[in-house]
Amino acid sequence: MTLDPYLLFLFGLGLVILMIAWLPLALRSLPLTLAIICVGVGVAVFATGALAFEPDPRTYDTLTERLTEMVVIIALMGAGVKIDRPIGWRSWTSTWRLLLIAMPITILGVTLLGVGWLGLPLALALLLGAALAPTDPVLAADVQVGPPATGEENEVRFALTSEAGLNDGLAFPFVHLALSFAAAASLAGPDAWPAPGELLHWFAMDFVWRIAAGVAVGWLIGRGLGWLTFDLPRVRLSATGDGLVALGATFVTYGLAEFAHGYGFLAVFVAALTLRSRERDHEYHRALHDFAEQVERLLIMLVLVLFGGAIAQGLFASLTWIDVVGALVILLVIRPLAGRLCLLGVGQSPRDRWLIAFLGIRGIGSFYYVAYGINHGDFGSSERLWAITGLVVLMSILLHGMAATPLMRLIEGPPPLRRQGDPNVVE
Repeated sequence: MTLDPYLLFLFGLGLVILMIAWLPLALRSLPLTLAIICVGVGVAVFATGALAFEPDPRTYDTLTERLTEMVVIIALMGAGVKIDRPIGWRSWTSTWRLLLIAMPITILGVTLLGVGWLGLPLALALLLGAALAPTDPVLAADVQVGPPATGEENEVRFALTSEAGLNDGLAFPFVHLALSFAAAASLAGPDAWPAPGELLHWFAMDFVWRIAAGVAVGWLIGRGLGWLTFDLPRVRLSATGDGLVALGATFVTYGLAEFAHGYGFLAVFVAALTLRSRERDHEYHRALHDFAEQVERLLIMLVLVLFGGAIAQGLFASLTWIDVVGALVILLVIRPLAGRLCLLGVGQSPRDRWLIAFLGIRGIGSFYYVAYGINHGDFGSSERLWAITGLVVLMSILLHGMAATPLMRLIEGPPPLRRQGDPNVVE
């Protein structure tokens, strides 16, 4: 008997959705995450050869860019809405240090490693550094703050959440810098640097303007949405109780920021923070967060199953032992040391500073930046770049995924018991 592909798809999609809903509860006390399970499912399913589709990001580079882009912007909206702490220079000290010190050091460290150890051309090494420097707002749910107004926001969780929300946008200038180096290399050889005029244009446009435009558009949209949601007489959006507004706000903000040649990732997170600042304790923020989180989890599962399928179909075929060592150095040396260095003098315990430095999860955002760079520049063969990036992400999913729960329990104690029938109410 031949199975109808459409019915088979519906059956598989139903299983996926049920697994998304059930697994976080089942894995709550285990050193496993939904991400680990999804990658494993993808490897198992595609290794059988039963599916003719080959989910290779090198073949479907445009689809990879758009799909990962969608996941990241929805995750950024959810992350911004759930941060309880008002934005400020002193209250966000850890965040500013991670962004202004740790991230540039990480980009520089990975770039030097790429050139000196991995033997990559400078442009490709810089793209690798820009892609792997930002921490991920998508796969870091176990180390992020809890839903709005739940009080689950210690300094470690806050620093990792706010850093992930902002550094996805702030890594973009360095992706554009890698594109400039790639253009120069295509004209004058692999070691060529962009002309001074090109570097000045990069700084003025890709660094200053795009960041400023992203912040400005995000703030304006957030203010407007705040008025529509909480202040508009008689027909305010909060009266609907509909979390679907989070999706609309995400797409409107991202689209307008990109139209203004700003960084849409940055705009979405700033818009979410600004929206949250209006009526900060209103219960409607929880509805926005919960809907964004549900959509995000569905898309995460799709991306990670496809990632597992890419692994099963030979994504790592070009890796050498040099690449494996390099990936370990990026995860276990460069990011932890950069994070620990930038937090010197911050009023936290040494244990908390090491946790913040270590739990810098790499994930979907790294895939997006590699796909974006490859689609918009001439870097030559991307096979090894994808393999190294995929290996770092897989190692991060396994290492940080298994370590997150016990490490968080170390500083917070066991998770509270939940009232039967309502997972949001603590007994």
